[in-house]
Amino acid sequence: MKAIERLYEYINFKGIKATPFEVRIGLSNGYLGKQLKRNADLGEGILLRIIENCQDLNPIWLLLGSGSMLKDSYLENTIAGEKQIAENFSLKTDKTKSRQSIPLFDIQETTSVAALFRNQEQEQPTDYMTIPNLPKCDGAITVSGDSMYPLIKAGDIILYKKVKNNIDTIFWGEMYLISILDEDGNEFNMIRWIQKSEKGDQFVKLVSENEKHEPKDLPIQSINGLAIIKASLRVNSMS
Repeated sequence: MKAIERLYEYINFKGIKATPFEVRIGLSNGYLGKQLKRNADLGEGILLRIIENCQDLNPIWLLLGSGSMLKDSYLENTIAGEKQIAENFSLKTDKTKSRQSIPLFDIQETTSVAALFRNQEQEQPTDYMTIPNLPKCDGAITVSGDSMYPLIKAGDIILYKKVKNNIDTIFWGEMYLISILDEDGNEFNMIRWIQKSEKGDQFVKLVSENEKHEPKDLPIQSINGLAIIKASLRVNSMS
């Protein structure tokens, strides 16, 4: 088995499709698929880019197939009879914190997701989460939609870091929690990949993981709140 085949094994394990993975690490669209079909080797530069961006991936396993796929930093804890798996696809610029208390909000009880962006301190969290070795997070909420399925599904918890809704603060190809106000003042909340729009610098393209949801170009000025997704947590009940 070659490195390209092991990389696809890792991508499938993470629940990430090849195209958004290529966007995340700066590869051209379809590059990995072409290499897989040709059974070709990955160049040194590509391998370094993968290793730098996939911080939980064991480079020895990727290159040689030895050892386990993931480093020891991949968290798997069993608490009160429930298996919790924290999946984190970190940017190489992220600095992890050994311990932090992250407020968990119920968006059904808060004023709105936009309120969490404006002045989160005025909202009362339902609980706090402590997960070691994560990047700095401002809060967490439970997902209710299917737009990012199967990567993220209803009932999963996402942990986010608030950012300014400004073109200069966006990391293209990353996943964001977005609050949008339409012309009638109605608020819509969603999780999407944010990509560059062909309509120009005043627009962004919102892309779902779920193929049933069409991509949409959106004026930046209609974004009412923006937060980058730092991690997701899925709880699988065990009998």
